[in-house]
Amino acid sequence: MRKLNRKVAIVGAAMSKFGINYPKLRSIDMWQEAWINAVKLTDKGISPKVIDEFFLGNFTADLFNHQGHMAPQMADLVGLTPKPASRFEGACASSGIAFRQGVMSIASGVNEVVCIGGVEQMNELNTEGVTGALAAAADTTYEYFAGATFPGLYAAIANAHFHEFGTTPKDLWNIAIKAYENGHENPFAQEQHTLKEIMENKKNKAIKRGKPVPEWKDEYDFLGSRANPMIAYPLRLFDCSLITDGAACVFLASEEEAYKYTDNPIWVSGIGQGSASLSLHDRTGGVLSGLDATKEAARQAYEMSGLGPKDIQIAEVHDCFTIAELAALEDLGFYEAGKAAAAIGNGETKRDGVRPINTSGGLKTKGHPVGATGVGQIVEIFKQMRGIAERNRQVKKDLKIGMTHNVGGSGATVVVNIFTKEKI
Repeated sequence: MRKLNRKVAIVGAAMSKFGINYPKLRSIDMWQEAWINAVKLTDKGISPKVIDEFFLGNFTADLFNHQGHMAPQMADLVGLTPKPASRFEGACASSGIAFRQGVMSIASGVNEVVCIGGVEQMNELNTEGVTGALAAAADTTYEYFAGATFPGLYAAIANAHFHEFGTTPKDLWNIAIKAYENGHENPFAQEQHTLKEIMENKKNKAIKRGKPVPEWKDEYDFLGSRANPMIAYPLRLFDCSLITDGAACVFLASEEEAYKYTDNPIWVSGIGQGSASLSLHDRTGGVLSGLDATKEAARQAYEMSGLGPKDIQIAEVHDCFTIAELAALEDLGFYEAGKAAAAIGNGETKRDGVRPINTSGGLKTKGHPVGATGVGQIVEIFKQMRGIAERNRQVKKDLKIGMTHNVGGSGATVVVNIFTKEKI
């Protein structure tokens, strides 16, 4: 795998508050919030004048908001016009693709400093409308009209994993519990309650209404109850990510320019992108318990960086459903196939574990504004590696190597990035 021709660094990164922001805030408002926050987290400041090009990730504002042609719109809001502004679409990996393109534009010598953005406003539609819009990322020739939704597609992946490796619902609930604990500490997350708090709140509401109080002993009792309804077997409500509005922003610079903006750049040491059929039934080899596109994207990123799975200290992986996180840990090479569930149960992926995963709360609780998700993951790794994560979620160890893993649809597009404190 060829190296980048020039070193590329993140010099600033931030996001807006993720959540149900519509109708109070629209895409234009959230994007400006993310931009302002990113400028604040660029140590020596940065101006629109120095930005050579703008790369925007957005999945489908066309369907969510009846708004296309978003790149120049967002560029104009922050003073980037008349510079080049382009939008990239790859379902939930849209801003991951935009980031990769921005990296390559600097590595090629075309640009010196670029801005990568991601934005999505999903809550303008109701749940049924959102489900229909997201389905545009699935195979609309065969699967969608046969009744396949993304919960259903990932349920198929979960059932395959259950069948092949003996995975259980409790293995998925361990991921959910961790996600809610991490989201609790993230001031930018959509859901900032732990599952225990959610459980106690439901008990208190029952008392106030004079109804029978559920006798849940712990989070596992709660997650196995009617309070956690089945969506698509074996996935229940708390296995699924949220419907989210939000935006995120990253500034990239060449090695020659990076130190004008910060004394502590985070280097992009490996990038990779893989693809697969839109249809689960048409995937190579018929294996459903993992994603071939993740394995390919990871292979490219590992080879470019000269690093391997054992070197990664922290990662934000694409947990649109709990099974997606479990499969990602195996596809990325952190664990052998069928071994991740036990490691998760042993606490290895917790914030104080061997390799913290999704310290932001992940898509599960930080939120999943699909076009902003890839850049949002990068924001978290930037903060963690710089030691500036808010509240009590800063990982205590010295983080030198991190990763992001961003998936489009049910795995037809995957982008993997490796970041380092030192140039390699």
